[in-house]
Amino acid sequence: MAARPVASLSAAPKVATQTAPGTEPPRVGVALATLRQSRALSLDELSRLAGVSKSMLSQIERAQANPTVAVVWRLANALGVPLAELLGGSAPAAAPAMDFVPAHGVPSLRSPDGLCELRILGPIALAGQFEWYALTVQPGGALESSAHEDGTREHLTVQAGVLEVSAGDETQALKVGETARYAADRPHAIRNPTQAIASGWLVVVHPG
Repeated sequence: MAARPVASLSAAPKVATQTAPGTEPPRVGVALATLRQSRALSLDELSRLAGVSKSMLSQIERAQANPTVAVVWRLANALGVPLAELLGGSAPAAAPAMDFVPAHGVPSLRSPDGLCELRILGPIALAGQFEWYALTVQPGGALESSAHEDGTREHLTVQAGVLEVSAGDETQALKVGETARYAADRPHAIRNPTQAIASGWLVVVHPG
């Protein structure tokens, strides 16, 4: 789920970046390798600083894995750079009075099998703190996540169809308009057990 999705990441949903037509996904791996090497940090050292496994760091740098928003946030903090720099952009000089994001500009994460999509509605600046997503799950799709950091909670409200939420040893089926609030600091999953597309809002609240 959460793509803290949102992710930790400690660990978060296993997803791949999906972008709008005409755009390219952020080359996080290239930026990460460049920043790490410029600071003469080994993978082991960055792993300890960021709380992200060495194997995950290696996969990200080799473009074999796409990090969740929360993982990118952890890496940016560990490297002492704005999150936008790690994403390959530049940080804004000052916050505008209002931000407008067109529909085609909303980034999304998709599961490897393509059956689950998380559209990232929250700003990057809040990654690792408070995240919210528009979730769509095709029939038979499952968004499975490892435990996030202690104290993380997720809140799922179903908009259409039926979704089944599992957290630890508990499982709950949700219909339209129903909400589940559950611990995400243990293995958890969101599944669509039906033959119809299901969708909902997913909010991830990290401790602190």
